[in-house]
Amino acid sequence: MRVLLVDDEPAALERLQALFEQIAGVEVAGVARNGREALEQVQALKPDLVMLDIQMPERSGLSVAATLPLEDRPEIVFVTAFEMYGADAFDVEAADYLLKPVRFDRLRQAVERARRRRTLKEAAAPAEPASLAPEAVSFWVPGRNGHVRVSSADLDWIEAARDYVLLHTPTRSHIHRVTMTALEDMLDPELLTRVHRSAFVNLNRVQEVQRQGKGLVSLVLRDGVNVAVGPTYVKAVLGRLGVSAG
Repeated sequence: MRVLLVDDEPAALERLQALFEQIAGVEVAGVARNGREALEQVQALKPDLVMLDIQMPERSGLSVAATLPLEDRPEIVFVTAFEMYGADAFDVEAADYLLKPVRFDRLRQAVERARRRRTLKEAAAPAEPASLAPEAVSFWVPGRNGHVRVSSADLDWIEAARDYVLLHTPTRSHIHRVTMTALEDMLDPELLTRVHRSAFVNLNRVQEVQRQGKGLVSLVLRDGVNVAVGPTYVKAVLGRLGVSAG
C-alpha cells in the first residue's frame, strides 16, 4: 500500500514516517506540507492512502479531500488535534480520524481499515453487515448526501473526542455529536460496555487483555487498537470477559 503523508508540521511528518516504518506492506510514497502540494502529489503519485492533516495553510485537509473525485479517490485518514470541524467534515467519507499525537495502535488500525475498504471496493461487494440484536440502537450520522444510519451492533468501539464521539466500525469511523453520559443511557451494556470515561467497547471484539501493573488493564481489539480500562471499570469489565481479576 502506497501512502502520502500531508502535514504542515515537520515534527508531525517525521513522527508519521517513523511509525509507518513499523507497519508491514506499507510504502511512504511521498510527503506534502500544504493543501496545494497535497493535490499535486495525489495526482502525481496515485497513492492508495492519504494521511491528511485538517488544519493547513493555503487549503485545509477537508478542502483537499472534497476536491478529489470520489470515484477514484484514495482512502483518506484525517489527522487532527480535533479543535473544530466545519460542515465539510461530515461530507468526506474518511476511513478514520486520528487524534494528535498519533498512537501507533490507532495508526495500524486505520491502515487496516483502509486496506479492507480497498479490498471491498475492488471486489465490488459490500461489507458483511453484523447481525442486529434486538437491543441494538442506531445513530443517524451526517454523510455526503444526507444522513447515514449506523447500528451499534456494527461498532467495534466508541472513542470520546471533546464535544464529539468517534463511532468505529471495521471499515470506517463516523463523527457523532453526543455525550458519553447520554450514550451510557442509550446503549445496552451487553453490546457496548463502558470501559473508561472516554470509551465504550464491544467486548466480543477483544482479542487480548493486557495487565499494566497496579491493577490496571487494557483491551487489545481485533484491529490491534489498545483501549485503556479505567480503574473504576476494571472489575466489571474483567467480570464480563470472564477473566480473573487476580
